[in-house]
Amino acid sequence: MPQAVPFPAFPASTEENDFALLREIAAGSGEALGRFYDRHAAPVLGLLCRLLADRQEAEEILQEVFLQVWRDARRYDAARSSPRGWLLLLARSRALDRRRGTTARRRREDASARAAAARAVAPLGTRRLEHQESAHRIGSALDRLPPEQRRVVELAFWHGLTHVQIADALGAPLGTVKSRVLLAMKKLRQILAEEDDAVRLPA
Repeated sequence: MPQAVPFPAFPASTEENDFALLREIAAGSGEALGRFYDRHAAPVLGLLCRLLADRQEAEEILQEVFLQVWRDARRYDAARSSPRGWLLLLARSRALDRRRGTTARRRREDASARAAAARAVAPLGTRRLEHQESAHRIGSALDRLPPEQRRVVELAFWHGLTHVQIADALGAPLGTVKSRVLLAMKKLRQILAEEDDAVRLPA
């Protein structure tokens, strides 16, 4: 069982206007959400960092928590918890869900990357890929990709890196790496399909 992480202490004065802020957020006030964020983001981030041991993930969850506050402020029940208690319970719940799902998600990402690679090269056929002409076609298609998309494809399918490893290697957010891979694979399939169509056209 994971060791319990205590909620951070809040000065009593920070709670004086939280009820009013939540009412304003429920009414659609973005300014009130900003004040609520400024009041509580730092200690909530500290809690998330301790739970997740990964600052990037903690910052992602922090944004999700305050987005949930924006969506669900009207559902807040003062009889059940204080505003800070509600906020921290949201943060703890999301952090634990993320921690439980990380391993499974990474396995799915790896499987998805392998499947995307298979789909990208399937139209060429395994035997054709073994020939120099096919390899040249792949290289030429890669050269037509934007540099940032070509790089993630090379790292994923030639060097065997996972999305997480690519993000670490490039110093890029994981979501950015995922989107680049998807865009690159889509573009590669389009380029290769267009070339095959051109070959099949009668002279």
